[in-house]
Amino acid sequence: MLPNSLEFVSVSKVYGSTKAVESVSFAVEKGQFFSILGSSGCGKTTLLRLVAGFEQPDSGKILLDGEDISKLPPNRRPVNTVFQNYALFPHLTIFENIAFGLRVQKKPESYIKKEVAKMLELIQMEEHGFKKPHQISGGQKQRVAIARALINRPRLLLLDEPLAALDLKLRQKMLLELDLIHDEVGITFLFVTHDQSEAMAVSDKIAVMHKGIVEQIGTPAELYETPKSSFVAAFIGDTNFLDGAVSDKPSKEYCRLEIDNFPDVICFNDKKLNVGDSVHLTVRPEKIHISKEKPQLGEEHNLFEAEVCDVVYKGDHTKYWVDTHGQRFAITQQHSRFLLDVTPITWRDRVWIWWHRDDAYMLERYNLKDTTLTEMPSETIGEVTEEEIE
Repeated sequence: MLPNSLEFVSVSKVYGSTKAVESVSFAVEKGQFFSILGSSGCGKTTLLRLVAGFEQPDSGKILLDGEDISKLPPNRRPVNTVFQNYALFPHLTIFENIAFGLRVQKKPESYIKKEVAKMLELIQMEEHGFKKPHQISGGQKQRVAIARALINRPRLLLLDEPLAALDLKLRQKMLLELDLIHDEVGITFLFVTHDQSEAMAVSDKIAVMHKGIVEQIGTPAELYETPKSSFVAAFIGDTNFLDGAVSDKPSKEYCRLEIDNFPDVICFNDKKLNVGDSVHLTVRPEKIHISKEKPQLGEEHNLFEAEVCDVVYKGDHTKYWVDTHGQRFAITQQHSRFLLDVTPITWRDRVWIWWHRDDAYMLERYNLKDTTLTEMPSETIGEVTEEEIE
């Protein structure tokens, strides 16, 4: 394991009666691309400002390479920040914007020219050094802001929603460039974002924050496949929830769930629960299959007849919402074959849905009332109602 670059030790910050950050502890390994992910007001930007020195923690410590920097002023911390609004100097050329930090340090002119040339090459803007910020695009401005932050060779680069001002296609392009820059320079990146697709695309690890606490830390795959709470399950992509209790243990590895007004469900018993224990289950939409024809399946699948409530065609896939025994499920079907040769499933069709017993996951914590879901009609988010979300 690599040594830690950054470490939060029981860090808390309060504004008036609001706990912005509450006893947060986690470590970021040297050289990682680490993201802090959460919705507005969760405390992620406060954490970044505490690292930058713009705020002071009320309690706890922040360690950088083992050194406590909690009390150091911003200008004495070996970190740089890339802001959402770029913060470029409009009266300076791109070259001078990038060179600004070196000029403050009174570096020799020959050194400045050499280092700025390296940065312009890194961000693929060698031919734009003479331009002013108003003469380049939003994506180019963001690259310049990153180069200006990197030229001082910080031990840690802080990125505060750096892509929020860009349109969708440019954000996607800049994400790839940001990842390439990270691989090239090799320093630790701390990336703050509310966009789970951004965090999933570039991060080595992600900390999911909610109401001032860290809900879970893991790789993108770990957070998606094995969420600890209903909040994480719903925030990282779409999902469906089922609530029940263990009614039987047909084998050592599997258990049978009894759910009110719903057929029994078989699932992998990774939490080693016993008969009578409550279970909160999540099933991702892409794990559920849908067909007009009843499939021939073994006992390793959960199979239900359902009625289609809504259909949304999205080009490479279609999203369905179905009702079965009063329970609503979201289903995603990828288009692997030419769709016009297939009779489509449509609204009010009677269908069969099924998933493998290994493809549902037991949650450790259930905090659905704090959950916000996206991309689904509000009345058909699995079994999530508007009242529960509020």
